[in-house]
Amino acid sequence: MAVFEMDRRIAMASQADMDKAERTRTLNDAFRRDPRQGGVVLTTGVGSLSPDQLAALLAAIRNFADFTAENDPYEEHDFAAVTVDGERYLFKIDYYDLDLRYGSPDPSDPAFTQRVMTVMRADEY
Repeated sequence: MAVFEMDRRIAMASQADMDKAERTRTLNDAFRRDPRQGGVVLTTGVGSLSPDQLAALLAAIRNFADFTAENDPYEEHDFAAVTVDGERYLFKIDYYDLDLRYGSPDPSDPAFTQRVMTVMRADEY
């Protein structure tokens, strides 16, 4: 009986982890599409782009959908690379507490999480 109960708890924990990953992924996708929901940090290289180039880069990030097991092992859609006008850029979404002082205790819960996306040229990494 104890083995069955343990297996059931493991299954329930796995389902809870999957639910959290799904919620985190959904929140990250929404944030990428509308970064006004959090903060955006641009590196010097990205900040020096013309307004048209920056708009094209942000559109590429907003529309990115090619997440795979290789580039998204945790299935959170929090990091990827895009190429715009022959230049490779990276974006990374990080999770902070609401005061932006510490990491979020639960990235799947917006009541505790402020998202910040950093956008950089690949050669700035």
